[in-house]
Amino acid sequence: MEVSILEDKKNRLVFKIADESHTLCNAVRKELWNDEHVKIAGYTVEHPLIKNSKFILETDGADPRKTLTSAVKRLDKTFSKIAESAKKLNIS
Repeated sequence: MEVSILEDKKNRLVFKIADESHTLCNAVRKELWNDEHVKIAGYTVEHPLIKNSKFILETDGADPRKTLTSAVKRLDKTFSKIAESAKKLNIS
């Protein structure tokens, strides 16, 4: 997965994620909305056959890069818990 920054301002971050569509992007978007500093968090998939997603993140002044990093770390913990639960059920 390749991430490229398209716009980086004080409270706005626009970036593109190559080779990802709705599955990961929707999880990131939903997790960002759990942050009290997020004003806007959304994405578009530019074309259904070319999995490039464009994200827009705006905050109330908090650093959008740190906000995104925190959301991804929370998701990582959640995904790890899911993987552990699946291992206990012998689902791989």
